[in-house]
Amino acid sequence: MVLTNLDMVELVAFRHKLHRMPELSREEAQTAQEIRAMLATTNPDRLITGLGGHGIAAVYEGAQPGPTVMIRAELDGLPIEEISEIPYRSAVPGKGHLCGHDGHMTILTGLARILGRQRPQSGRIVLLFQPAEEDGSGAAAVVADPRFRELTPDFAFALHNLPGLALGKVALAEGPVNCASRGMRIVLDGKTAHASMPETGVSPMSVVAELMPALTSLGRGGPLDDDFAMVTVTHAKIGEPAFGVAPGRAEIWATLRTLTDETMEELCAGAEHLVLSAARRKGLSVEISHDDIFQHCENAPEAVAHLRRALDAEGIAHDRGDLPMRASEDFGRFGQRAPAAMFFLGAGEHHPNLHNPDYDFPDDLIGIGTRVFMRTIRNLLG
Repeated sequence: MVLTNLDMVELVAFRHKLHRMPELSREEAQTAQEIRAMLATTNPDRLITGLGGHGIAAVYEGAQPGPTVMIRAELDGLPIEEISEIPYRSAVPGKGHLCGHDGHMTILTGLARILGRQRPQSGRIVLLFQPAEEDGSGAAAVVADPRFRELTPDFAFALHNLPGLALGKVALAEGPVNCASRGMRIVLDGKTAHASMPETGVSPMSVVAELMPALTSLGRGGPLDDDFAMVTVTHAKIGEPAFGVAPGRAEIWATLRTLTDETMEELCAGAEHLVLSAARRKGLSVEISHDDIFQHCENAPEAVAHLRRALDAEGIAHDRGDLPMRASEDFGRFGQRAPAAMFFLGAGEHHPNLHNPDYDFPDDLIGIGTRVFMRTIRNLLG
């Protein structure tokens, strides 16, 4: 049930290799190739590739019938330039593993090594390396892949490292743990005019000026209760960079965030009504689209109970921490198929935050994460 010292040395080296070669959502071909090669050395009973894009699933069968337990990690990095002096820093300009997915993948690779040496007594383990978590499309694509029906779990588990929490401590709670979110793209079209005669055109300028604070005011923020809602304007563009042209087109991008999917529907309806009303008053046409759609992530009580049992057996400190959190996570889609739970593993109280340009996954977490998952697997499957 344990990794050897040699395993740890090789896993850390593998994590550093992944860190040097980040790939963005839906582009993780080389990452998938590296994972596939590592998994092949553990002789899984089945290795499925190209799942929902570049996803990979390694299946390890027990000798007796039993439940299917799925453990998930993510393949993708971020479009952020890494600022670091570490020797294994990103070798890809403008891209970095600055959320720790390289570490999450390495933890599952550690599990694969143990399972390759000793299968569970019953049931089966599915180690899922999921593509495109960062843009919210990956879990949905995996679930929609017809081959996923053969892998549908009875329990699904995942982890995410969490800066701000003491190194190696765990935050775990029942109920919602990650917010629902989505990007709203608003395109306003009018008619350009000469800058000396703006009255001969239809400018979106006043509507942009109205909508930016109005959209933000739809979300009161505050405590993460059932009524929590937040709207963040992330990008705006009006006209072209020319002094002689009054603008005829504008874009606003905003991120909508709520604790639950139900509240998200209400927030979307309110935001769309606001935009359409403002555009109509000024004679503008409008297009609204949604991207990066994340459903809220909810921990099922029975799945949480299995993780707590494993944490206690391994002597790892845990409480609910500051859960739920505002950040989004597409693992929630698997919770619609089976009891699921994600735990949050402390990366250090003063560690650079997720998505910071100087963030790096702590290698000390590789062994801890592997122990928690392995204990959970043995408790469930023997």
